[in-house]
Amino acid sequence: MTSPETVTSPADRTSTPGSEWWRTAVIYQIYPRSFADTSGDGIGDLPGVTAHLDDLAELGVDAIWLSPFMRSPQKDAGYDVADYCDVDPLFGTLADFDDMLEGAHARGIRVIVDLVPNHSSDQHEWFQQALAAAPGSPERGRYIFREGRGIDGDVPPNNWESVFGGPAWTRVTEADGTPGQWYLHLFDTSQPDFDWTNEEVREEFRRILRFWLDRGVDGFRVDVAHGLVKAEGLPDYTPPSTADSMGGGEVDVPYWGQEGVHDVYRDWNALLAEYEGDRVLAAEAWLPTADKTALWVREDEMHQAFNFPYLSTPWNATELRGVIAESLRAFPGVGAPSTWVLSNHDVVRHASRLALTAENPQGHGIGPDSPGKPIADVGLRRARAATTVMLALPGSSYLFQGEELGLPEVVDLPDDARQDPTWFRTGGERYGRDGCRVPLPWESDAPAFGFSPNGEAWLPQPADWAGVARDVQRADGASTLSLYRSLLSERRTHQLGAGSLEWLDGFGDDVVAFRNGSVRVIANLGTAPVDLPVGDVLVASGPVDGRTLPVDTAVWLTED
Repeated sequence: MTSPETVTSPADRTSTPGSEWWRTAVIYQIYPRSFADTSGDGIGDLPGVTAHLDDLAELGVDAIWLSPFMRSPQKDAGYDVADYCDVDPLFGTLADFDDMLEGAHARGIRVIVDLVPNHSSDQHEWFQQALAAAPGSPERGRYIFREGRGIDGDVPPNNWESVFGGPAWTRVTEADGTPGQWYLHLFDTSQPDFDWTNEEVREEFRRILRFWLDRGVDGFRVDVAHGLVKAEGLPDYTPPSTADSMGGGEVDVPYWGQEGVHDVYRDWNALLAEYEGDRVLAAEAWLPTADKTALWVREDEMHQAFNFPYLSTPWNATELRGVIAESLRAFPGVGAPSTWVLSNHDVVRHASRLALTAENPQGHGIGPDSPGKPIADVGLRRARAATTVMLALPGSSYLFQGEELGLPEVVDLPDDARQDPTWFRTGGERYGRDGCRVPLPWESDAPAFGFSPNGEAWLPQPADWAGVARDVQRADGASTLSLYRSLLSERRTHQLGAGSLEWLDGFGDDVVAFRNGSVRVIANLGTAPVDLPVGDVLVASGPVDGRTLPVDTAVWLTED
C-alpha cells in the first residue's frame, strides 16, 4: 500500500457546535491483546496496531478505540489498572503509543483510549498504601472500606454480589495480623472500587485525563460509566435471577446509575472543553432504556453513550423498529447523536448471538455445554444483514475488531485455555467473554494466521479461521470484509450518519424498511422472501435474486 499523505492532526481541528466528528463517526474497537502481536509473545501490542493502520484506513473507519493498554497485572485483561499514566510492557512503551497516535492521525483516524474509573488494580500504589494504613485513614478513604457485620465483623457489610460471581466484598488482614475491614469490589477481588465521594479521587482522574489529552488523544471511552457512585448507606440488593451482569435490564440498583455520577461527567466535560479538536467522552452505561441512557449524554455531560438496548435486541423486526424509534427520539431529545453497536469485547459476537435459541444473559458467554448453540450460516447471514441496517442509521456506529471478517464466537475453547475471571469465580458455571476475544486471523497460511510471527496466541484460534483470514477476504468481492468496505464507503458518500430516518410502509411486520436521505433500506427478518421495489442495489448483505429479497438479508436501494 502507498503511504498516506500527512494531514493536520484531527486533535487540532475544532468544529462548530452540532457538526462535531463524533456525531456521525464509525469507531472501530481494538482489543489490543488480540489484534496483532509483533513481539512474538502471543499477546497483541501497540506496534501491532501501528502496523495495521493502513488496513483500518482501507476499511474506512473514522476512529479507533483501544481497550486498556495501561500498566496492569492483567488479572482482568487490563481492566485492572495499576498505573493510569504508563503503558504496560506487554503492549510496548509510551513511545510506541505516541508512534501509533501519530500514524493514526496522519491517516485521518482519531484515537480514543479506554479509561477505567470505577476501580483500580489491587497493585495500584494507592491500594497498597490503603492496606498498610489504619482503618479511617486518608489512604483507605480513597476506596470503599467498611466494617463487617456480625459480632466479630466476619459478615460482609452488605449482600452485594460481584459482576464476576461471588461476594463483592473481601476482608483484609490488618498490620497486626488480625481480621480487619472489608473492601468493595464490584468485579474481581483484584479490582477494589474507588470512593467517588472523595475529592482526592476526583482530582487524580482530572490529572489522568490531562495526561492523555496533552499527548493528543481524541477522547475517552469510560468503562462502567454507570458505576462509580454507590447509594448512600450501601443498602442490601438482590438482583433478579435473570439479570444481566452489568445491570442493563434493572432499575434502582444501588451501585448502578446513581444520580451523583452525573456531577463527575459534568466536571470532565468542562475539562475536555479546554482542549481543541472536539474531544469526546463515550459512556459504557448499561441501562434498561434509551431514555435512561440518554441521561448520560445531556449537553454538559458525556458526548456519546453506547446503545446497549439496541445491542440487546433479538432478531425480530417489531422489536428492532421499536428500539430504533426510541433511540432516535431519546438521544436527539437531549442534543446527542444516537449510537449503534452490535458487538464488543464483553458480549457474544453478533455473528453467533443473533442465531442463539436459548437465553444468554450478557456476560455469561457460550461454550461446549451451552443450550441453544448457534447455527453458523444462519448467524453469519443475520450478522451481515444487521450490520447493513446499522450502518444506514443516522448517528455514530461502533464496530468490534473481527466483525468485519464475520468472525463468530469461539465456542469450543478448552477449559484449560480460558482466562476470563468470570469462568473461575463462577466455578465454570459461566463461560465468560474469552470466546469473543480470540486473536484475529490476518493471513491464511501464516503462523497464528498472521497474528504473531511465530505462531503464539494467548487464546487458541480455530483451525477453520484460515478460510476467513483478512488476506483471503480482501481478494473476495463477496466476503464480509468487502461488504463492510462497501457499506462504509456508501455511508460516507450518502452522508447517512448525518441524515434522518423516515419509515417506509407496506412491507409487512417481518420487515424493517426506512429511508435515509436518498437511500432506502429494506431488511427481511421473516421466514419468506419479500418483493423489492424499483431501484438500483447499492449494497446487499447477501445474494439478491432479481427483485426478491431472501430471508435474513438486507439491501440498500437508490431512490426510484
